[in-house]
Amino acid sequence: MGTAPRALPAHSSPRSPREAQAWRGAPRGAPQDKQPGRTPGPAPRQQDGQDITYLRSGLGQQLPGLAQGPTVQPKPLSFTPAPAKSPAALTDRHGPAPAPGTRSGGLGAGPGGPSLGKGPGPGRCPTGTRQHREEEAAASAARRWDGTGRDGRGSRAEEGSGAALPPHPALHFEPRSQPGAKRRGTRWHREGCPQPGPTAAAGSARHRALQLEPNVVRVGRVAAGLCQELRLARPEICRQAVQLFQRDVVAAWARSVLRPAEACGLLLGPRCGHWDIYGAWNVSLPAAPKPPVRPPVPPPPGAPSARVLFLTDLHWDRLYTPGSDAACPDPLCCRGAARPGPGGAGFWGEYSKCDLPLHTIAGLLAQLRHAGPFAAAYWTGDIPAHNVWQQRREDQLLALRTVTALLRQHLGTLPVYPAVGNHEATPVNAFPPPYVHGNQSSAWLYDAMAEAWKDWLPPPALETLRAAGFYTVQVWPGLRLVSLNMNFCSQANFWLLINSTDPAGQLQWLVGVLEAAEQQGEKVHIIGHIPPAHCLRSWSWNYYRIVNRFEGTIAAQFFGHTHVDEFEMFYDEETLTRPVSVAFVAPSVTTYINLNPGYRVYEVDGAYNGSSHAVLDHETFILNLTEANVPGAEPRWQRLYRAREAYGMASAFPADWDLLIRRFQDDERLFQRFWYHFHKGHPPREPCLEACKAALLCALRTGRSADPSLCRVLRPARPFRQILQLWRQRQLC
Repeated sequence: MGTAPRALPAHSSPRSPREAQAWRGAPRGAPQDKQPGRTPGPAPRQQDGQDITYLRSGLGQQLPGLAQGPTVQPKPLSFTPAPAKSPAALTDRHGPAPAPGTRSGGLGAGPGGPSLGKGPGPGRCPTGTRQHREEEAAASAARRWDGTGRDGRGSRAEEGSGAALPPHPALHFEPRSQPGAKRRGTRWHREGCPQPGPTAAAGSARHRALQLEPNVVRVGRVAAGLCQELRLARPEICRQAVQLFQRDVVAAWARSVLRPAEACGLLLGPRCGHWDIYGAWNVSLPAAPKPPVRPPVPPPPGAPSARVLFLTDLHWDRLYTPGSDAACPDPLCCRGAARPGPGGAGFWGEYSKCDLPLHTIAGLLAQLRHAGPFAAAYWTGDIPAHNVWQQRREDQLLALRTVTALLRQHLGTLPVYPAVGNHEATPVNAFPPPYVHGNQSSAWLYDAMAEAWKDWLPPPALETLRAAGFYTVQVWPGLRLVSLNMNFCSQANFWLLINSTDPAGQLQWLVGVLEAAEQQGEKVHIIGHIPPAHCLRSWSWNYYRIVNRFEGTIAAQFFGHTHVDEFEMFYDEETLTRPVSVAFVAPSVTTYINLNPGYRVYEVDGAYNGSSHAVLDHETFILNLTEANVPGAEPRWQRLYRAREAYGMASAFPADWDLLIRRFQDDERLFQRFWYHFHKGHPPREPCLEACKAALLCALRTGRSADPSLCRVLRPARPFRQILQLWRQRQLC
């Protein structure tokens, strides 16, 4: 079914995540053993060297953030990790784990990273080009990172032996020279085995902490130097960012199997190294057959509808200053002292690398009383600003409580259903699974969210929110909401380096919720922050399978994160031609980068017996900053467009959005209208011509990552590799 994994040299150690976690003694994720009454689906097909994640418009960066009804009883949720197994025992219902000396498929399926076709070498650029010079600089950086003078891609085997390191749980990363450690440069050190008893356990913990500290200091020093050498940011920002990230990253790295060059890529980006070590895994679907598919139909005349307010990516910058520098060299501008004369940041926001002042967010919420009524509000996260290099936990909690209070003040008794964004944590994107305890866990954040949102969510929802940041709740009779923690699918969440197999058991939990809803005749809305096509391959493919299985139960999907106005299609897995669902990706409230502030309102089939609860239409509203920032002008939030009216759609079902993509191919005027809406009425100066259009249409058809087959029906056909190159240039959030 898939491309065979590429083989590493004979001296390399096993590199699949399942072997790695047993080899290092790391906790496993959701149990993968066969469950009674459930049948597995096919494992995701591996497409080495291909990843549609970069095709999306919002490339993640570590450095540029109604009444409760009957309780559904899904499969009990357990966060207890299964015991580690030896590599020989790592088999499940999908067959044995990859043999030692192989690496699971994925972007970096070979030791040198992804192969992008013929040329000077795997993933290399022709000599003499600017990109080649950057790659050589990154390779040199990786050699210094490794400490060996080599390229950092050496094996973890003991040199000269050809054998893998022993599967000893006390194996510990140690950068300094140690007697008996045969690997040169970045070395591995075997700790002594303590005697049983609390004193020995405490001594072992102190031993590990003392050894981790010099690792953190050394890695931080090297990372700060590389950040400056690669000119990723000003030296001060490089130092601040590394100081913020280094302890958590090294802690995750020490429990993973990253090579030095991969760790460099994790910290500093693809110019320094590549770090995709994830393999395939499957969730279990119900053994009960899928109910017969019933095509959606419009509601009967006179049927009630409901308007749902959708807010995402507010990104409040408490240091935003009108009149300040809007064109600074930093990742976030419009901060600091106001500058005399024209050209500074506008009062309500600015077309630049800027987030929003609180008075703009308050103005949006205040005018909603004239835009309602609303039946509910969905709020999919990203509350703090993009100054990710200097955020503390106190800053994140202040943002959470301030904006939550603002919503409660202006929305009153309106039910609000939040989801966790990637910027809520600090370091940004750092969401350890529940088996990480202590000060490095996410308990500080989830507990604060549960306290802030306790008036909106019932106790069962607060319980799973505190445990892992996701929950389910009944919105009104017949409609259930699932709020997913999409950080457990994120490529930027470095804690998943330890184990990326269904983190927190979230997808298996989702299957249980949907199965119970199917049995009770409920429809389900799914909300989350990061759209599914931006997720890690296996997570994305498993989610795609779940949507296919429960297409009759999932009425709609709503996401944010990219800051732009788009959508992602889901097709039947058998033919990839029949539309089964659409994930709506709403535009951001923030202006970051070069956008108008905006928000979305969805019209859905209302609460009545037999309602589909599907999206019937949607409206997008913006604040035109050019008009609002004129001295003496009053801010005027206005409707930018209504989807069915703007695109001439008969309805807003999945088949209509699929048809719209095909119409975009032949109707250039219609596509340019979409391009204008895509950027909330403030498109870039560069027009979206043939290549850009091909890449964007491919993105719209792609509800799962790493599947170029979804775009083969588009005209004109373009190599998937070229599409990836086009979308690597986009950096919106």
